[in-house]
Amino acid sequence: MIYQRRFDAPAESGELREDIHAVLERLGNRKKVLIIPPDFTRHHTQAGQLAEYIWEFYRGGTVVVLPALGTHIGMTRQEIHQMFGRIPPEIFRVHNWRNDAATYGRISAEEVHALTDGVVDFDWPLQLNRDVVEGGYDLVLIVGQVVPHEVAGMAGFNKMLLVGLSGMESIHKSHFTGAMAGIEQVMGREKNPVRSLFEAGMRLLPEPLPIVYVQSVSGMDAAGHYAIRGLFIGDDAGSYSAACRLSLELNVTCVERPLQKVVVHLDPHEYQSTWLGNKSIYRTRMAIAEGGELIVLAPGVKRFGEDGDIDRLIRRHGYAGKKRILERIDEDPELKSNLGAAAHLIHGSPEDRFRVTYCAGHLSRQEIEAVGYRYERLPAALKKYYAGPVKDGWGTMQGGEEIYSISNPATGLWSTKEKIKDIEIHHR
Repeated sequence: MIYQRRFDAPAESGELREDIHAVLERLGNRKKVLIIPPDFTRHHTQAGQLAEYIWEFYRGGTVVVLPALGTHIGMTRQEIHQMFGRIPPEIFRVHNWRNDAATYGRISAEEVHALTDGVVDFDWPLQLNRDVVEGGYDLVLIVGQVVPHEVAGMAGFNKMLLVGLSGMESIHKSHFTGAMAGIEQVMGREKNPVRSLFEAGMRLLPEPLPIVYVQSVSGMDAAGHYAIRGLFIGDDAGSYSAACRLSLELNVTCVERPLQKVVVHLDPHEYQSTWLGNKSIYRTRMAIAEGGELIVLAPGVKRFGEDGDIDRLIRRHGYAGKKRILERIDEDPELKSNLGAAAHLIHGSPEDRFRVTYCAGHLSRQEIEAVGYRYERLPAALKKYYAGPVKDGWGTMQGGEEIYSISNPATGLWSTKEKIKDIEIHHR
């Protein structure tokens, strides 16, 4: 661990800039620096601001910014400006998960079976964007937030590389591993089968990369403002573990009883597909009651997948539940070769335990119902549930019905005490 700090109150910009620059001073002169931040779907995390402070420190030399896009589409110039401030768009590069990664080693099927507690038995490749490995950087700064995550248990750390800048086979298989382990058995856990794959994969690098992780943890203050509350910088797993502990304190909401009706709002600038918007399902499913309902207010959602191939597979198979999707993998060769899409379809299914009503701004009733969700017109839903700023937590409708509102599902994990208790034991 190089540096760690917990903030008693939301961190001020000046404090963060000072802390970042002080750490970079300790790291010494560097000639060629690669900054790996998240993309615009994590705009709310302030990672763009941290990346800007890093660029500011090194801008006299060679600096490249390579956002960890994963399967997401590239950022527009407007998004780059909005998220990263003064960093010039010309130094940004775009990762294409279908074309830009090389394979640097492979874990055997037998070892994968052992690492994942037997949930899968395929081999797994270490795939990374070629420029990260072969670009000759003398410092790679990975900037991201640590928060509960549906595939990796907790976001951040080497997931930024092994999903954010990885290739097709690696991403498909790691996502599918998470689905087979069970989303509710993975979320909020620092140690899990997917993380075991990542740890083993990093050992396959032809030579160690000069990586330093700049990891933040954010939380809500008493006034409802979401801001950075912890900064953990290091080149080892210790900094990640410390960030995980703070995230579990700040980002897990334990409700006193299962929620009958949950209303989640998706910011139209950050969420334009169900591939992203289904965080509303992933992050709330452990809190929703049997027979309950999740209502997703999604004014910006206009497609299902982040690219045409994935979008087509989601439309073809729908969110049909784990049992049926596993059957369809055997029936559809294209789905079998896109296991990440299959994992998404499993993760996004309520498994007949609760109902999902999608109020999408740009998808029709026919499209929404064809993938297995209920449909409600967005204007009517907004009028009913969203009269002004979303107030997170319990509320009562005009007719007396109780609802639970969430303004951004990416900020945490919601669960009952019964489903979360083993996470608390794991990190005790």
